Amino acid sequence: MLVSSCMWARAVRKTVLGVGGLLLAASAMAQVTPASPTPVFPAPAPPRGDTLATDQVGQDQEFATPSVVNQGPTKGIIFHYERMPTFGVRSTAQVANLPNYSADAEKNARLVIKGYIPMLNHPHLKLILGVNYEREEFEFKRAPTNYELYDNIENKGLKTLGAQLAVIRPVNTVNWYIFRIKGELSGDYTSNELNVSDYLRVSSEFIYGWKRSPTFSWGIGAQLGYTFGRQSIYPAVLYNRTFNSRWGLEALFPARVSARYNVSPKSIFTAGYSVDGFNYIVKLNSPLTRRLPNGDPEPNINPLRTLELRETEVKFRGRWERELYDFIWLGAEAGYRYNYAFDAFDRTNDDRQKIIDSQFDWAPYASLEIFIVPTKGLLGLFGMGR
Repeated sequence: MLVSSCMWARAVRKTVLGVGGLLLAASAMAQVTPASPTPVFPAPAPPRGDTLATDQVGQDQEFATPSVVNQGPTKGIIFHYERMPTFGVRSTAQVANLPNYSADAEKNARLVIKGYIPMLNHPHLKLILGVNYEREEFEFKRAPTNYELYDNIENKGLKTLGAQLAVIRPVNTVNWYIFRIKGELSGDYTSNELNVSDYLRVSSEFIYGWKRSPTFSWGIGAQLGYTFGRQSIYPAVLYNRTFNSRWGLEALFPARVSARYNVSPKSIFTAGYSVDGFNYIVKLNSPLTRRLPNGDPEPNINPLRTLELRETEVKFRGRWERELYDFIWLGAEAGYRYNYAFDAFDRTNDDRQKIIDSQFDWAPYASLEIFIVPTKGLLGLFGMGR
């Protein structure tokens, strides 16, 4: 009896020691095993503009990119419609043989369709092909206006058909650069009178940057384009920063600056301003002869058959983006537009004299946008996964 009791005690002691050893081992493993990383959603997007990227934020990242945590989703296909109500138009002639004009424009609307195709999507190099079609329309209160410039653009509209190639190149874990080149056909052309050499407009940009953390990326560079109406080179500063789980700032200064508020992974508010520039070629129905104040033709000046229309506007805006279903998002925007210029220039003669100086009144505007987000599943379907 005593022997049996001793044997039973030893068995209990071994069992307790064994269980204790297992608990100590499990505790030690829990202390040295790292917790699984928290997934980041939604996937960050590139700076707003005409580029597209897929980032590696939230992963073991080998290469730097301009994106930061909590930026809005990347846009693959965009359908955008914008409308303004009635506003005043005043045009002052800069040559002697043209009248002035003053009336109301009852409509100014824009339809924009864009698409981005990831041609190459590797962590160290991304090539994005983009295409776009845009149409701007005007309707004036008294039509025909008997003012050739406005009758022309009301009848035909102002169209833009373009393609671009964007290169996003992470250099190492800190540095990256973006290069983009874009060609567009812009003007009042129709399909049976399109001449590429007359309507072609080319723009480009280059930005070199630093990725300081998953929440902060910035860069400096230059842009060649029509943001301010005429083709010119101007500096550009990119600044993307997420301050906390709600607030962030996205800027490509001086063209646009937006503060961001993340309501949830599926809902984002932004507010700020943007400067938009357009450059159109408008063909005249009959040649225009520039004249001196006394009525005589200007010497050594050829009659004008086309005008270069430079439009520059500043928008102060608020925007809301919301996921509707998986890869389908809605964007709604509203604000005020300040039209800095809507001027027509001589593009026939070397002096590029201003022919018509126009001013539009401040006007509210609103837009709706549906866009498709290229999810990992869609990218994988087309063999474009990382």
